[in-house]
Amino acid sequence: MPSTTLRSIFSRRMLVALLTGFSSGLPLLLTGGTLQAWLVDEHVDIKSIGLFAVVGLPYTLKFLWSPVFDRFVLPFLGRRRGWMLVIQLCLAAALSLLGRTDPARSLWPVALAALIVSFVSASQDIVLDAYRRESLAEHELGFGSGLFINGYRLALLVSGALALFLADRIPWSSVYLIMAGALAVGVVATFVAVEPVIEAPPPRSLREAVVDPFVEFFQRRGAVLILVFILLYKIGDQMASSMTTPFILDLGFSKTELAAIVKVFGMASTMLGALVGGALMLRMRISRALLIFGVLQAAAILAYVALARVGKVHAVLAVAISLEMFTAGMGTSAYAAYMASLTNKKFTATQYALFSSLMGVPRVFFGMMTGFVAAQLGWAGYFLFCTLSAIPGLVLIRWIARDQPAAREPDPAAPQ
Repeated sequence: MPSTTLRSIFSRRMLVALLTGFSSGLPLLLTGGTLQAWLVDEHVDIKSIGLFAVVGLPYTLKFLWSPVFDRFVLPFLGRRRGWMLVIQLCLAAALSLLGRTDPARSLWPVALAALIVSFVSASQDIVLDAYRRESLAEHELGFGSGLFINGYRLALLVSGALALFLADRIPWSSVYLIMAGALAVGVVATFVAVEPVIEAPPPRSLREAVVDPFVEFFQRRGAVLILVFILLYKIGDQMASSMTTPFILDLGFSKTELAAIVKVFGMASTMLGALVGGALMLRMRISRALLIFGVLQAAAILAYVALARVGKVHAVLAVAISLEMFTAGMGTSAYAAYMASLTNKKFTATQYALFSSLMGVPRVFFGMMTGFVAAQLGWAGYFLFCTLSAIPGLVLIRWIARDQPAAREPDPAAPQ
């Protein structure tokens, strides 16, 4: 393996990518599935629990306040690291506040505290995405994104499985206090990190921070095609994933089998896929990775078609889950690296927040229709439809590849 590749893999920048991924992923389930489990423990009715989905809205709307982090620079630690530290401390305080609420007495304080956690967490994502883009060389974006994704997945285990395990033994308030303490990982990463040096000065006014990122992007050749590609690239995989659980249960597998095979195999396969995909991208153009990983990602969905044909066969389920999740991890690494490469470093926070918000649109919009499509086509037909849905995004790669730079060697003077 070339020495430059080894330096990239074992650099300080990659360690920070892993640790900040953990910090980014930790709050998600604490306002989602884990919070729902707490509400169930407190005998909150199911209708009220369902309404708590609205607390995730800041993750979709984060592009609205992202210009603040491009425009304003705090007087310590630099443009990105200063915000990283402040937001992580605020997030720890918000999680502690959520843990001190009492769902049995009143839900409004719980909802408000959860909304604050989501807002601060979405703000953290804005800053961490911007830092990762600015600190990594172009050819490192894939591997760095893969490590970030793996850190994120590890955090989901901590805030999901570990939190639920602890909740059977200690009060929920203590669980949330422990989760708040786990954010120390992000604080450590902030001090380990090196502030990226950006030649372009930050926006000089809030108007410049809000308007110029969009003007700059839409002046590029093929800007609309790029946005369409962002919407379409993961659509087949997202549609397949959204119906995996009802599909597997409908085949006759038990919830225990679902947890053991899907969650364990799925988690391990996704993390391995993100790591392998990112490592391959150290020596590969982003556009080439998008094409190769995208084709593999679409083809792997066909394993569900085979599973639908053979029925309840554990070995086939394990293979199908492993293939789909592994290739999805590879595709996500390339996808995240591509979106990062699109950003102008003067407006990194705003532009990346816009792209990542767009990424979630198909999951919400098309997710509402997946049940109807599956009911109409049957499971085999549905997953074949998911595979075919990936083709338009793959076709667009030919056009967006024109503007992708070749992989470059890292700057020898860059901090490791």
